[in-house]
Amino acid sequence: MKSLLWLSLSADTTNLAEKKMEKFCAGWWSLLGLCGLLLPMMAQAGREMPSLSDMKMCADAECSHPILIARARQDYYPQDCRFIPLRQGQLVYVYAMLKDRGSLFWAGSVQGSYYGEQEARLGHFPNDLVEETHALMPAEVEVKTTKYDFYCY
Repeated sequence: MKSLLWLSLSADTTNLAEKKMEKFCAGWWSLLGLCGLLLPMMAQAGREMPSLSDMKMCADAECSHPILIARARQDYYPQDCRFIPLRQGQLVYVYAMLKDRGSLFWAGSVQGSYYGEQEARLGHFPNDLVEETHALMPAEVEVKTTKYDFYCY
């Protein structure tokens, strides 16, 4: 009788283990399927936009030091993601000045009217919308632009 009871319990345990394994595997297959769908979408999250210029002038080879600080003369609402919105009176840190066909545009960063209002945003803006307030470093280094200079995230 003990052996019959043991066989019955053993069979129930095996069935239970098999069911748990099936659920576990089904969950993993679902997760893998979801990853297979999401990864291609995540890889295409950004997009390359047309280049505004082939060259830019910067303070250093990496364009990591600001050239000047400027103040926005008026509000600016950009038409695409390469550009940053400006509010009248907002300070702009200019890191690059585009050359040749893009000479009407500068690249820089803006932040809210007080620290922490919004995170800093990087992008381009028409240079005639700002007035220089502080010269920081001369823009003497000519740097070739890359596709990431005009990439939308």
